[in-house]
Amino acid sequence: MFPEYRDLITKLKGHDAHFTRLFDKHNELDQLIKNMEAHIVAATEVEIEVKKKEKLQLKDQIYAHLKKVEAGAQ
Repeated sequence: MFPEYRDLITKLKGHDAHFTRLFDKHNELDQLIKNMEAHIVAATEVEIEVKKKEKLQLKDQIYAHLKKVEAGAQ
């Protein structure tokens, strides 16, 4: 996710609690969705779609946070 921000993500994960929560929640949802799609975790198609939308919202928040931090650093 966002390879162009790899260094900034690494830095923020160690020093920004809000960013770390967003990032960890995104990764948890990603794994849950994979497990749902693989039928490891029982879920309907609707439940999977809801989780995918939630994950996308988190990704948008992560991107916005990265852009904000980047703009403040320049």
